[in-house]
Amino acid sequence: MDTTGPRLDVVVPVFNEAATLRASILTLQAALRASFETIGWQITIADNASTDESGWIADTLAKTVPGVRVIHLTEKGRGRALKTAWLTSDAEVVAYMDVDLSTDLRALAPLVAPLLSGHSDVAIGSRLARGARVVRGPRRELLSRGYNALLRTALGVTFSDAQCGFKAMTARAARELLPHVEDTGWFFDTELLVLAERIGLRITEVPVDWLDDPSSSVDVGATVRGDLAGIVRLERSLARGRVPLAELNTKLGRRPLDTRVPLMLQIVRFGVIGVGATILYSLLYLALQVIMPAQWSNFVALVISAVVNTAVNRRVTFGVRDRSTVALHLTEGLVVFGVTWAFTSTALAVAGTLDPNAGPWRNLVVLTTANVIATVAKFVAFHLLFRPTPPAEGAGAEHVTRQELLKV
Repeated sequence: MDTTGPRLDVVVPVFNEAATLRASILTLQAALRASFETIGWQITIADNASTDESGWIADTLAKTVPGVRVIHLTEKGRGRALKTAWLTSDAEVVAYMDVDLSTDLRALAPLVAPLLSGHSDVAIGSRLARGARVVRGPRRELLSRGYNALLRTALGVTFSDAQCGFKAMTARAARELLPHVEDTGWFFDTELLVLAERIGLRITEVPVDWLDDPSSSVDVGATVRGDLAGIVRLERSLARGRVPLAELNTKLGRRPLDTRVPLMLQIVRFGVIGVGATILYSLLYLALQVIMPAQWSNFVALVISAVVNTAVNRRVTFGVRDRSTVALHLTEGLVVFGVTWAFTSTALAVAGTLDPNAGPWRNLVVLTTANVIATVAKFVAFHLLFRPTPPAEGAGAEHVTRQELLKV
């Protein structure tokens, strides 16, 4: 091992793994010695508040095995352990893997090579990418594929596997990005990758050979619940602009910050907001029927619900936060509202002609049906009209020099 200092730091989070810790660390050390003869490396055991002999074994390994260090945490949480270990490392590239070594270690060199060369900022092992070979039960396979499909729909991600315990990133990216990752548990990986992709980092995926550990102590049910809660929290945080994506993009991004929301996610958000607007419209329409005719009740209820619907969709569904275009977009929204109102009014008039004695509830059914049809046209119109302001020329430009390209 090079004695000039580590360029690579591989972190192994540990919680009550006394039975396998020593053998796994020795196996990992042998793999690092074989694959990284010309660069400095180290192994960091992150003792994650273990209550068995894991802490003592880790200390013993750090004293007797070259290239091994240990840090002890007083609180549980894999995300907390990784954040602490990565932010205190002086290596150029930081990585981690699960202590069970489910991932074939021959993928370690392909994982970190794009980072050491300067080609990429983040590298992840993927069990779902083309070329991966995975052995695990149908339940875990279904949960994994379902979760990653949910991420693509709810958060618009493009990477294939958020949960594989085999990842690496440059220390520079880690120092800037990790302070904005809130989760301290299993959702840490997902949140890190989502933020990395949002700010324009280059993420390399490496297909891996992966063998499920049948003795894993992970509570799948609790992990699923935590991940779902994490998605909701992260989605809310991003929608409210709590993470300084533009600032991070300026520092690290390899491409301009793109605030557009993916189409599938637009459809999901538009549908949810539409349901809320429809409920608001229905309540207003029924209430206004007491004091004004059906056509006026429809008009007033539509105006109020349309203003709310337009404002929320502009910001949440289509990611437009530029205040300079508010007046323009509200005007365009009113035009769309006018078309919707004309369509629903016509439907109401036709229904009244066919059955003059119809009550408010029948009219509400007619109007709701008409609104559903109008909503499809409204989404298409909003999708074309509400576009975020493109970034300034040169913002977030590619941070790859000619020398770096020649090294790849």
